[in-house]
Amino acid sequence: MSNSGATAPDVDDFPPEDYPPDDAYASGGGYVAEHDFDDTGGFHFDDLAPATPGRAAPPARGETAEDVLRRVFGYDSFRGDQAAIVEQVVSGGDALVLMPTGGGKSLCYQVPSLVRPGVGVVVSPLIALMQDQVDALSALGVRAGFLNSTQSLDERRTVEAQFVAGELDLLYLAPERLRLEATLRLLDRGTVALFAIDEAHCVSQWGHDFRPDYLALSLLHERWPDVPRIALTATATEKTRAEIVERLDLGGAKQFVSSFDRPNIQYRIESKNRADRQLLEFIRAEHPGDAGIVYCLSRNSVEKTAALLNENGVRAVPYHAGLDNRTRAENQARFLREDGLIVVATIAFGMGIDKPDVRFVAHLDLPKSVEGYYQETGRAGRDGQPSTAWMVYGLNDVVQQRKMIDSSEGDAAHRRQLQLHLDAMLALCETVGCRRVQLLQYFGQSGRACGNCDVCLNPPETWDGTVPAQKLLSTVLRLKRERGQAFGAGHVIDILLGKANPKITQHRHHELSVFGIGTDLRDTEWRGVVRQLLAGGLLAVQGEYGVLAMTDAGNEVLFEGRQVPMRREPERAARPARAARSAKATVDLAASDVPVFERLRAWRAATAKEQGVPAYVVFHDATLRDIVARKPGSLAELGSVGGVGENKLARYGEGVLAALAED
Repeated sequence: MSNSGATAPDVDDFPPEDYPPDDAYASGGGYVAEHDFDDTGGFHFDDLAPATPGRAAPPARGETAEDVLRRVFGYDSFRGDQAAIVEQVVSGGDALVLMPTGGGKSLCYQVPSLVRPGVGVVVSPLIALMQDQVDALSALGVRAGFLNSTQSLDERRTVEAQFVAGELDLLYLAPERLRLEATLRLLDRGTVALFAIDEAHCVSQWGHDFRPDYLALSLLHERWPDVPRIALTATATEKTRAEIVERLDLGGAKQFVSSFDRPNIQYRIESKNRADRQLLEFIRAEHPGDAGIVYCLSRNSVEKTAALLNENGVRAVPYHAGLDNRTRAENQARFLREDGLIVVATIAFGMGIDKPDVRFVAHLDLPKSVEGYYQETGRAGRDGQPSTAWMVYGLNDVVQQRKMIDSSEGDAAHRRQLQLHLDAMLALCETVGCRRVQLLQYFGQSGRACGNCDVCLNPPETWDGTVPAQKLLSTVLRLKRERGQAFGAGHVIDILLGKANPKITQHRHHELSVFGIGTDLRDTEWRGVVRQLLAGGLLAVQGEYGVLAMTDAGNEVLFEGRQVPMRREPERAARPARAARSAKATVDLAASDVPVFERLRAWRAATAKEQGVPAYVVFHDATLRDIVARKPGSLAELGSVGGVGENKLARYGEGVLAALAED
């Protein structure tokens, strides 16, 4: 049995309330349920306010999808599976779309909404971002609106009236609203072109973003069987995909699965030492002045990390569930609108963030699953430019995650599923092969070694760790059998290293036969051994204090001759030179074009500030680069640039040409 006086291992012990709640997507960046409507449910069909004019002329019905793509969005052709997906939905068919972040999922329902008669209804959990999504569509001349709890009664009545009158092209709703009969009656009064179910993985009970309200969305097919549905997600294993099909009643849907490869993202995982200082060094060396997202497990870590960055001249804002709604909303808005700002956050932040120039995503704590890691790192480099997914990982991460699983609510099957998710994440961390290949294999796809991740660039050495494993497992076993005790990793390592500290002598562990048998390895090397034994299931973590315990697989190592290959951390590679990684936005530009590009960026920043929208709502960097490369001298020439649709040409064309004409 475990020693009642066992000391907790050297890990941060976060209280349960220090984690974000499950409903981590709400108004103004807050954690407010989507049920706080007015007393009558928010819908007043008998006294609808007069419809206000749409923001732009309605689309010319009868246009083809290609016409809409060119006129509204400014692109000459679809990418990848987009054309086939759009054709499927426009023709009235259902679709399940798996496409990585930055792959252009939104066009797959926006274009059909403008081609088909009626209003496209988009179901999204991202209440805090609906205003930005509507603003971005408005800049394109698309008539969009949303209904959620951030609005006043008058605002909701206006949007309801526009929907019923057919004066909207797209309407955004949170899934919670579709559980209200009043919402369903509203939709009955209008014409629905399609239902788009964004972030469809939220329906998976085994997924990392489960939202119970998504389970009710199967009613869409029951109530409106002739309205096509398109479910979209950026991350789903084959198991999650099957669950989406079953729970959303999409058995007849055509499935479109794009490659999960994000070739512009460099994946790197380093041994954790002092995570906050490692982060500061990483940003200063490789991403000075860049926008980025830093993920931490606890609110306390978020606050401390944001403070450290600001103290060292790196602009950063915190985001977590403990902040009030206004502060969260302000920090999120700043991140979207300001260049070069870093947000330090819990996992409550990021879903649906459409900021294209996030140059890095950093994890200071181990994600709970590969799905979560993939989705979070996918928020970097949406513009296709080189970006970094950087993480520090150590023994305490493994111990902490195992403890969290053991103490989690739910039955044994639920804990087993959490364990499988963690095991896959640990396998990614400990792999001796290409990290990109490992990621793709997890999602059921194949790929070649990327030549760009940390493992490809600086391959780790493998070594026979059988004897060290046996020494450590023997120490754990002797503590249990001879003393009836169990201790955390730090104490077990002290025994192996022969450290006669007060705690060792207090428990007379210097008298054990295993005391001092591990002096051939350093403390950090032993911590790597423990980490890999835990990752491989040869050791377990138990109880409140995270003490080490043997497993059946560990017994095979001690008594049945099972071999234990291990990964030795490579010598730390030199960081890329700052000059080689600076000014990523100017990649592919001639030196003489860089000043013109920066002038356009300055014009864009001023225009966005004046209109109160993020800079990318005006134009993406990719569009600005294309403008600089083509050097249009007239509105007609500017209109041929990718990403410059009719509405943006009319709205911004003269300003762009004026900026280009400056000396």
